[in-house]
Amino acid sequence: MKNFALVGAAGYIAVRHLKAIKETNNNLVAALDPFDSVGIIDSYFPEADFFTEFERFDRHIYKLNREKNPVEYISICSPNYLHDSHIRFALRQGADAICEKPLVLNPWNIEALKDYEKETGKKVYNVLQLRLHPSIIALKEKIDKGDPDKIYDVDLSYITSRGKWYHYSWKGNDAKSGGVATNIGVHFYDMLSWIFGEVQMNQVHVRTETKAAGYLEFKRARVRWFLSVDYNDLPQEIKEKGQRTYRSITIENDELEFSGGFTDLHTKTYNGILNGEGFGLDDAFASINIVHHIRNTQPIGISGDYHPILKNIR
Repeated sequence: MKNFALVGAAGYIAVRHLKAIKETNNNLVAALDPFDSVGIIDSYFPEADFFTEFERFDRHIYKLNREKNPVEYISICSPNYLHDSHIRFALRQGADAICEKPLVLNPWNIEALKDYEKETGKKVYNVLQLRLHPSIIALKEKIDKGDPDKIYDVDLSYITSRGKWYHYSWKGNDAKSGGVATNIGVHFYDMLSWIFGEVQMNQVHVRTETKAAGYLEFKRARVRWFLSVDYNDLPQEIKEKGQRTYRSITIENDELEFSGGFTDLHTKTYNGILNGEGFGLDDAFASINIVHHIRNTQPIGISGDYHPILKNIR
């Protein structure tokens, strides 16, 4: 049984990490969050120590190390802009880091973390759960076994509507979240680069506070993509069903079905890490490079029928 600590216990994604730690038969000994609405911990690790101040959390982890009861993994679910700092904290404490997406906001942060790994002898793991989804694995196997010269046409549309709170939180602050493309899209970019190879072109057509769209060329795919947190962008039939999320990926006009199968992906991620097979810094580089480019590129706009996904926001 390994000792875990958790940074960002009050966040939306934290419960998946709590569940994964529990289901892999390990123990959460400490958790940190400036907000104290963390009653969910009781369902998994009611005996875990909890801190709202980083300094006291830091001291506690150090104390456990001195008492020969060290924390071996620190799971990081904090706001995106704090990931780099919290990863470094984990490595300094002699723990491996397991970090939610996006690993960091800038590609050069990854290079610096490689040096930190060498200095500390510890590892940084990224949660890239779509690589473990059965439908995504099957698609990659199909592409790998297919015609090596074929270039696939892909359309990706993901709308996950958010309320007014979103824009007042750190998620609505580009400097803290990286913007819409980073915050809700980075795992899709990782999936696409994992399946279709290196990026050869990255154009940005739209980038606002609520949506982003563009065109990506990979070694084996041409991808038109659209991401949004605006309810008004949902297809009418989705609204009529009372739903607030719409996800569609088509490859050569065939819909990729992966609406289910997400409930145990974090547990699969943890099992892989504990077995020495987790996704490391190099695995995260392609998607971080993509979102950094999107965030720092001037949108070129939309013309004609080039981007049919965007017909509802012209």
